[in-house]
Amino acid sequence: MTDAPPQHAIKGIHHITLVAENAQRNAEFYVKTLGLTFVKKTVNFDRPSTYHLYFGDRVGHPGTLVTFFEWPDAGPGRIGAGTTHHLALSVDSLDALLKWKNWLQHGHHLVAGPHDNGVYQNIIFTDPDGVILELTTVGPGFDTPGGPRPDSSRLLAETWPDPVMEITSDMQIRGIHHIAPISTDIERTTTFYEDVLDIPCIYKASNAGARYFFSPKNGQPGTLIVYESSDQSVPHGHIGHGVTHHFAFEVESDEAQQYWRERLLARNLRVTPVLDRKYFRSIYFDDPDGHILEIATTQPGFLVDQSVDRLGRDLALPDWLEGQRQLIESRLEAIDLG
Repeated sequence: MTDAPPQHAIKGIHHITLVAENAQRNAEFYVKTLGLTFVKKTVNFDRPSTYHLYFGDRVGHPGTLVTFFEWPDAGPGRIGAGTTHHLALSVDSLDALLKWKNWLQHGHHLVAGPHDNGVYQNIIFTDPDGVILELTTVGPGFDTPGGPRPDSSRLLAETWPDPVMEITSDMQIRGIHHIAPISTDIERTTTFYEDVLDIPCIYKASNAGARYFFSPKNGQPGTLIVYESSDQSVPHGHIGHGVTHHFAFEVESDEAQQYWRERLLARNLRVTPVLDRKYFRSIYFDDPDGHILEIATTQPGFLVDQSVDRLGRDLALPDWLEGQRQLIESRLEAIDLG
């Protein structure tokens, strides 16, 4: 593994982008059910007749961003090789998980867990499009001594004893915990992450199939990519409703992004030119199984065109689409969150 210069290192996850069938239903779930901030209501810059919605923390810091393309006609996606199995979001504690279990069940969502895998606890559920979601505790973390997998049988029956009628401050979702793509050759994936992206494998789990944990910051939430190991017999996935389109790593600067573009090209990997996404700049490439990956810059961020109190309220467009605003708005169904 060749170390990248520190100023160019990949910092962690920038965002994940998935596909939804209906923007109204999608926004209601992520804002009202999960309590995320509606950071930006804009369009897919490559397909401006469709929404691109961003949810995250109050100002959309990298590592908190869950975004969606609204593609009504895409049809259901299929999880498989080259796609992501699930997305995990961070909460502070087991008590928070138990409150979330109560809250979600009160809203008629099926919830599995809590489970304990030794380095964190989680609950599992799905969004309206079938995206598999986890809420995951930030601890105890990867310094936990190894040993047999904890017995989750006691936890499975637990929930918060009192009704949870609102999302309280101690339940707050802190951001992305990890993203879990599927690999058909985990050793090939390890070589790609360690030798190409300079992201080490920090932990290996063998329960319920091999899982390899990659992180540039020793497993800090928001930096973890957890590859689920399958084999060549697993069908290739299909991007559609409920499936990830791509996920992005964060780098600090344009210079860092250019470093990675040149490094990828030097390894004979296909990579796009730098693309202006208004709130960051991006390059795109694939992992060995064909999963679309991105490297995005930290800046300029989501306050470049709206104040904090207007985030998610008004349709935001890049300068090159402003001349088409009336036409674009006429093709989009309004989103009303009350």
